Amino acid sequence: MTTGALAADLDPADGVALLHRQTTVLELIATGAGLPQMLTAVTEALEELIPGSRCSVLLLDPAGTTLRHGAAPSLPAAYSAAVDGMRVGPLAGSCGTCAHLDIEVVAADIAVDHRWAGYRELALPHGLRSCWSSPIRGPRGARDAVLGTFAVYHDHPHEPTSRERRLVERFTHLSSVAIEHGRLYGALAESEERFRRAFEDNAIGMALLAPDGRFGKVNRALRDMLGRPEAALLATGLAGVLAPGAAPDALAALAACATGEPASFETTLVRADGEEVRAVVTASVVHGAGGAYLSVNVLDVTERRAAEAERRARREAELAREAAEAASRAKSDFLSALSHELRTPLQAVTGFTELLGTLDLSPGRRTAALGHIASASSHILALVDDVLDIAAIEAGALPVHPADVDPGPLVGEVADLLGPLASERSVTIRADVAGLVRADPRRLRQVLINVVTNAVRYNRTGGSVAITSVTDATGVTLAVHDTGPGIPPELVERLFVPFDRLGADTGPEPGAGLGLVLARGLVDAMRGRLDVRSTPGRGTTVAVRLPRPGPAPS
Repeated sequence: MTTGALAADLDPADGVALLHRQTTVLELIATGAGLPQMLTAVTEALEELIPGSRCSVLLLDPAGTTLRHGAAPSLPAAYSAAVDGMRVGPLAGSCGTCAHLDIEVVAADIAVDHRWAGYRELALPHGLRSCWSSPIRGPRGARDAVLGTFAVYHDHPHEPTSRERRLVERFTHLSSVAIEHGRLYGALAESEERFRRAFEDNAIGMALLAPDGRFGKVNRALRDMLGRPEAALLATGLAGVLAPGAAPDALAALAACATGEPASFETTLVRADGEEVRAVVTASVVHGAGGAYLSVNVLDVTERRAAEAERRARREAELAREAAEAASRAKSDFLSALSHELRTPLQAVTGFTELLGTLDLSPGRRTAALGHIASASSHILALVDDVLDIAAIEAGALPVHPADVDPGPLVGEVADLLGPLASERSVTIRADVAGLVRADPRRLRQVLINVVTNAVRYNRTGGSVAITSVTDATGVTLAVHDTGPGIPPELVERLFVPFDRLGADTGPEPGAGLGLVLARGLVDAMRGRLDVRSTPGRGTTVAVRLPRPGPAPS
């Protein structure tokens, strides 16, 4: 209802008075006055326009069941206290009945009105004989719920005049405006208080940050975290609490956040006593009356990071202990396997030596015994050489002399060397190798002997061994493929465990289980790579990848 509408249909004097008092109430609303003060001004204004009247406003609670005191400047305090909290209902005096039925209720004489039967002993002793109550509705009038009641009392039986009805209608609307504003203002104040308490009492450090990095507000948790009073923080700004090394990244992240994208990063802050605090910072833009600010949350993770570091250190120590224990076991297993491998040839040397020393052998038997001793000694020497080479590789002390090498002649030499062994097993060796590699010729020959020997020994009767090469921009791959029984994929890595022959140690083929171990170590030392691919029933391929010739290192 507009100002003109409020004054319409009133006598000029009433209209002027109404507009004057309405202005007073609106000024109170504009200055943020409390609801009791605004409702008191409304009721006092109507009392001036209706001489002899005493007015009150009661407010209906959100449940719609109880009326609470709003304003009653001229009613006896004892009476106002008695009706504060009264329940609404069909026989609850004028105001309780009005709020219950959402209609105007006029009790021209309280002494005889049946709706006052339970309340007249409250009113009559205070000289209240008539009460006329009108519902106060929301801004949309009859379509809105009842907010409260506006009552006009007299000290004598009284029926409202048409003038009084028009005035009460206007002041009821003014009361509605005051109540709605009071509720909105109260809700806003309550919301601000909740925010203030949530901000100030939050366990996480919080701050409002101006675009230039100045603190606008800092909560208790952040003050305690940094060991600084609010005044000091407001004076220093964010740059003053960042560790020197952390400042550029943190400030850059917050500057990017100012464009609208939330930021989250970890940084280091410095307390007033110089102690560093590791913190996770999240920030986002908020807009207020003063412009855009950054809402910053700061979580102290110093203890968490220290605990994580301690856990990592314990884990690393545990892994080191496990590695040391594994190395110790591997050493014991290695020495046990080595002892086993040496025992048989040493027994042969010892046995045949004793035989030569105790018996008078024929020249033929003597020559045979010496042959067994020589063979066993060669086996021992080869085994010792391999073990020493593996030890040197693991220590990074194996001497390697790389040169530009044509692997073709070496492959041919190895094929010739192993020709008799291949013939015994009816295995064919084919070679098609081209291109130069960067490698140590002696070590490459060792690799080829070990790999091709395995390909012949563990092949099938009538099988074949193919030695091929592929050259690309970065290197040359020498591939040795056999047609043997193959190896299950899950067992391939065991080929590189010293003395592990995958059960072949109980078979007819000789060997110590060091060939591929040594071959991979030698290839690694020559800056290459050795891989094994095997398919059960289809054979095995050992691929030796070596670099192409290049400038010799200075």
